[in-house]
Amino acid sequence: MRPEDILKPTPAGLCCQIGGFHIDPVRPVERALITHGHSDHARAGHGAVLATQETLAMMRLRYGESHAGSTQAIAYGETLRIGGAQVSFHPAGHVLGSAQICVAANGTRVVASGDYKEVADPTCTPFELVRCDAFITEATFGLPVFRHGDPRAEIAKLLRSVALFPERAHLVGAYSLGKAQRVIALIRAAGYDRPIYLHGAMESITRYYVSRGIDLGDLRPVIGTAKADLAGTIALCPPSALQDRWTRRFPDPVSAFASGWMRVRARARQRGVELPLVISDHADWDGLTATVAATGASQIWVTHGAEEALVHWCTLRGLAARPLGMVGYGDEDEGAAAVTAEADA
Repeated sequence: MRPEDILKPTPAGLCCQIGGFHIDPVRPVERALITHGHSDHARAGHGAVLATQETLAMMRLRYGESHAGSTQAIAYGETLRIGGAQVSFHPAGHVLGSAQICVAANGTRVVASGDYKEVADPTCTPFELVRCDAFITEATFGLPVFRHGDPRAEIAKLLRSVALFPERAHLVGAYSLGKAQRVIALIRAAGYDRPIYLHGAMESITRYYVSRGIDLGDLRPVIGTAKADLAGTIALCPPSALQDRWTRRFPDPVSAFASGWMRVRARARQRGVELPLVISDHADWDGLTATVAATGASQIWVTHGAEEALVHWCTLRGLAARPLGMVGYGDEDEGAAAVTAEADA
């Protein structure tokens, strides 16, 4: 069976007709398989959802108990037959519970990567390479300019700034699911044991991480803390909060942003970021190309990101590659409502 007979792009998302399901659909469908809990991949309103236990928990936290007609949890490595397809989930290393989805039929295996990274992260299960015939890869940072480097060096830069400016608070913009918890874990691994403060929009997801056995140390809410007591501290918040009146509760704050996009200086300037931290939960150019080569896939389908550059790289190496041109995926929206609610508190 050809890979395109197993999965194909549609306006709703990747569709498996022989299985009767979609992967990370961008609109409500009868049956959805979800790679991870970020809002550009996990949406409410589906009839039935299959995902890892952690991803289902994230969807409940974000959308409520009734986000889908029914839900089913699947473990890493477990195989289910759905219609005419066999489906298994494998660690993607992106965030807690993130998965690549392998869809197999008649001896052909197609893997949809979702978002992934192949570097170490103490807050989630490491990426697992899955050999396949066709690999559907993200390309968020699919340009040679994007080489993320060692995140520990970025954390060292943050801690040097904290030591240099003890009278100022350091506000680190980070996505609420995955990035925030990884940054906290990296800060702890660097030896910082003082309290770390959280924007209200981050509390429930971070507490869930802790409930799953991930030690993040002393965490405290920003609300209720006197402004003077926040001098010399580190606080994490959604990126959108860095330009919000919420920042007024901190003494002379230093704005930092943890993102792979901070490799581009113009992006940092546009956001008014004083301390850019190049820390990403997506594979960089080297990670993408190494993973593509290691899968052994003869067909590479590229989606949401710098598709053409990665397609060109694959073509030069004799791989049949094409861009999928799918829309609706990218950096997750942190939600202005949550930021505004805390700012008003």
